[in-house]
Amino acid sequence: MGESSWPSDTQLNYVRNVVSRMAGRRTDEVQVAVSPYRICPLGAHIDHQGGMVCAMTIDKGILLGFVPSGDSQVYLRSEQFRGEVQFRVDENQHQKPMNGTNVKVHSNGSSTQHEDCDWGNYARGAQYALQSRGHRLSQGIIGYICGSKGLDSSGLSSSAAVGIAYLLAFERANNLLMSPAENIEYDRLIENEYLGLKNGILDQSAILLSSHGCLTSMNCKTKKHELIRFSKLQKDIPLVPKAFKILLAFSGLKQALTSNPGYNRRVEECQEAAKLLLDASGNGKTEPVLSDVHPEVHEAFKHKLETNLAKRAEHYFSENMRVLKGIETWATGDMKKFGELISASGLSSIRNYECGAEPLIQLYEILLRAPGVFGARFSGAGFRGCCLAFVDANKAAEAASFVRGEYSKRQPKLASELNQETAVLICDAGDCARVI
Repeated sequence: MGESSWPSDTQLNYVRNVVSRMAGRRTDEVQVAVSPYRICPLGAHIDHQGGMVCAMTIDKGILLGFVPSGDSQVYLRSEQFRGEVQFRVDENQHQKPMNGTNVKVHSNGSSTQHEDCDWGNYARGAQYALQSRGHRLSQGIIGYICGSKGLDSSGLSSSAAVGIAYLLAFERANNLLMSPAENIEYDRLIENEYLGLKNGILDQSAILLSSHGCLTSMNCKTKKHELIRFSKLQKDIPLVPKAFKILLAFSGLKQALTSNPGYNRRVEECQEAAKLLLDASGNGKTEPVLSDVHPEVHEAFKHKLETNLAKRAEHYFSENMRVLKGIETWATGDMKKFGELISASGLSSIRNYECGAEPLIQLYEILLRAPGVFGARFSGAGFRGCCLAFVDANKAAEAASFVRGEYSKRQPKLASELNQETAVLICDAGDCARVI
């Protein structure tokens, strides 16, 4: 399927020229940390229960141009925000817990809590993560960070992409060689410990482990992953799957507009269902998760679950099965069947997991009617941001136009707030994070 076309030479040269002017260095001395956004076609809302997920990166994301500063000083600028960030890598960074409330992550990875904005938090967090594992940094960086333009990155893991970009830059500047597994852990430290956010390792795993043209499958219980490539129909005859594009259709919702108990309550309900099922089978555990429940046990005792718990368990077991079928289907190159599994995942997220704001549900339904679309679902929890779809490459432009028009009819106010050029983006699959 070839290599990812992102970032382009024009994009790389732009970043290199900015850093060259900032640092007074030649452009050929500037390195660029490339950290793509990710999508998860299958495996919605089951990673926290140790389920299976499928992910891949897209040809959009974060670029961080940098040169070693020559001393311990860090000096950063952002395309999106005014001002500069400065600190020293030989100073200790301390945790800045946000308690997971009212935190918004922007497309260049800054976090805002209430009205405060310190877009350097992820850079300081990267220093904190490396220091906390015994790596003494002596070399700072002069850097410039930017995200794909015009893109509301909600549901695309921009925070993980930014944290990884800073980790790669500090490591390269200090001649530290880290494995993807180590950087997955370091980015978890940035988000969980330094910033106090409650999330897992799915996003950073997808960003660091993906390979262009492959589907990355991950067992969130064992942390093992596998790159799923298209199989060969006959010996030495490569399978040529139907060409596809990825649509990102944006809702215009910037905040989670929902009156239900929210995401954390869903997690608790999954755990309650797991405990009841395990207790019923005589295998009770202190901190149960649904991945500890065999499907046969679920079938035998699901009648004991009250309605909400039954729905959450049904979503887990059906979604886990969709992931397994999706892995097999991807290998055969059957995009139609793969898309049907994605759409079924979206429907279960709405009916069984009961997530999704009305505009996102409408956007999902519009995508299913769009020409050439194989399948669609929310990207993220479905309370803000966008929906994703896999579409026949030859009909991608027609599908994008259809979605823009139909969504404007259903949600005229939200649609009017979107940049129509980027309201529905046509993307290709991406590659893993790396330094160029």
